[in-house]
Amino acid sequence: MKKDILSEIIANKRFEVDLQKRMIPFEQLQEGVEDLPQTRSMKASLAQSSTGIISEFKRRSPSKDWIFRNANVDEVIPAYQKAGASALSILTDEKYFGGSMRDVRNARPLTDLPIIRKDFIIDEYQIYQARVIGADAILLIAAAITREQCRYLTNVAHELNLEVLLEVHHEDEIDYTTTDVDMVGVNNRNLGSFHTDVANSFRLAELLPKNKLLVSESGLSNPETVLHLQKAGFKGFLMGEAFMKTHHPGEALSAFIEELK
Repeated sequence: MKKDILSEIIANKRFEVDLQKRMIPFEQLQEGVEDLPQTRSMKASLAQSSTGIISEFKRRSPSKDWIFRNANVDEVIPAYQKAGASALSILTDEKYFGGSMRDVRNARPLTDLPIIRKDFIIDEYQIYQARVIGADAILLIAAAITREQCRYLTNVAHELNLEVLLEVHHEDEIDYTTTDVDMVGVNNRNLGSFHTDVANSFRLAELLPKNKLLVSESGLSNPETVLHLQKAGFKGFLMGEAFMKTHHPGEALSAFIEELK
C-alpha cells in the first residue's frame, strides 16, 4: 500500500466527480433536491442515546481489503436498527470501500434512523447527491479539504438541511472545529498510513470545543473502551468493522450493546 493512501483516494475522487457531472449536470441535480422529505437529526439522535453507536455498513477498506464482500443493505440495515443503533453510516466510495450511492438510496426506506453519507467529499456536487439519495448528514474530512472549503461545504449542507460531521485526526486540525459544523469526530485511524490508535480520541478530547457533540471513529471493538470514551466526553461511536466482519452484523451489534449495559 502507498504510504499516503488519502492522496490517492482524493485524486481518484476528483476524477469520479468530474465524470458524474458530465453524466448528470449540476443544474439537474439541484432540481432534484426540491420537495424532498424532511431529514432526521443525527446530532439529536446521538445526544439522546445512552449508547451512541453509529453502525457502519462497509464491505471493504484499503487496509483490510474485503470485510464482507456480499453484504446486503436489505439485511444489514434493518438488523442494525432492531439491535439498537443510534444512527447509520454508509460508505458510498466504490473503488476503495466497495460501496455506492445505491446503498444509501436502498437503505432509506428500510429505517427511520439518521443516515450519514460517508465518503471523501470535496465538492458541493456530492452534497446535493447526498440529499437526493436520502442521507441526513455528510462527513467532511479536515485532512482532505482546506478550512475555507470546510466552511463553504458546511454552509451548502445546512442549506439542504443536512448535518455535518467534521473529522479531525491531528492537533493542527482543531481550528477547523470553529466552523459551524454540527458534530466533531476524532478518527483514530491515520488516513495516510491507516495505522489505528484509539488513544488519539482521548488525546484530542481535551483540546476540542466543549460545545460540540463528539464522536470517536475507527478501531473501536471493546465495550470497556467505549465506556471510557463516554467519560471523556464522547457521545457518538462510529463502528463498522467490528460488526461487518461477522456473518450477522446486527447480532454482533446487539451483543455489543448488551455488554455496554
